[in-house]
Amino acid sequence: MLTQIIEYIQERPELELLLTITLIVAAGLIVKWIAMRGSSNFIRRAIRLHKYKTSKDEKQREDTLISIVHTGIGLVVWIMVAFFILGAFGFDILPLIAGAGVIGVALAFGAQSLVKDFFASLFILGENQYRVGDVLQVNQGVAGLVERITLRMTVLRDLDGKVHYIPNGSIELATNMTMEFAQVDLNIGVAYSSDIDQVEQIINKVGKDIYEDKKWEGVILEPAHMLRVDSFGDSAITVKIVCKTAPIRQWEVKSEILRKIKKAFDKEGIEIPFPQRVIHTK
Repeated sequence: MLTQIIEYIQERPELELLLTITLIVAAGLIVKWIAMRGSSNFIRRAIRLHKYKTSKDEKQREDTLISIVHTGIGLVVWIMVAFFILGAFGFDILPLIAGAGVIGVALAFGAQSLVKDFFASLFILGENQYRVGDVLQVNQGVAGLVERITLRMTVLRDLDGKVHYIPNGSIELATNMTMEFAQVDLNIGVAYSSDIDQVEQIINKVGKDIYEDKKWEGVILEPAHMLRVDSFGDSAITVKIVCKTAPIRQWEVKSEILRKIKKAFDKEGIEIPFPQRVIHTK
């Protein structure tokens, strides 16, 4: 039966070509799957040999490297599949492989921005500047969650859900807002008639109460506290409040601090003033 099927296929060149292409693509998929699986396991084992402050930092580093390596594996495998398919059509692939090196050099000179992106990616990865899952601000402009890093670009998704594709070579300043820990930095205005010592006591107590709340265990790393009197404004004394938090959690902690401080100030009669203008008439 098998012999008859083989003879049937051999008698029809178009079927033989279709079967060959199918086998090449299937082999490519299998090789890609094995290579990706093996590289993922190798990277995770290698990363564990290094010391990271938290398991989250370790996982982010792993995911970033795996993303890059998988992109490279996919590119190499599909280029090889394309060469073998051309061979199945009767092309001599050896000159094509040799010529690919020459074409690659020509493209490198003609597409310098791509080369710049590639080398920038190597520095980003080697220096661990940011990882998949970090919140990043690029060139003091667009900011968002790092969804993907490739050998050419970084993909960010902002709070509006918009996805930004940023060539790595164009990143002059990358501000990582979630590396190891984050910080809440608040400026709050209180009336000039307020007792600053009382204000400090209220703020520090609110910070301690939130820190001791089981809900925020592991999220708030140090209690929120009043750092200093920051400035004298037109209608208020501005005080600065800081709080150390786990990465990416600073915004929800900030919201909770503001909510609790507003309640505490209302209870103790501390006024949060709004701008006022005094007009003198003759």
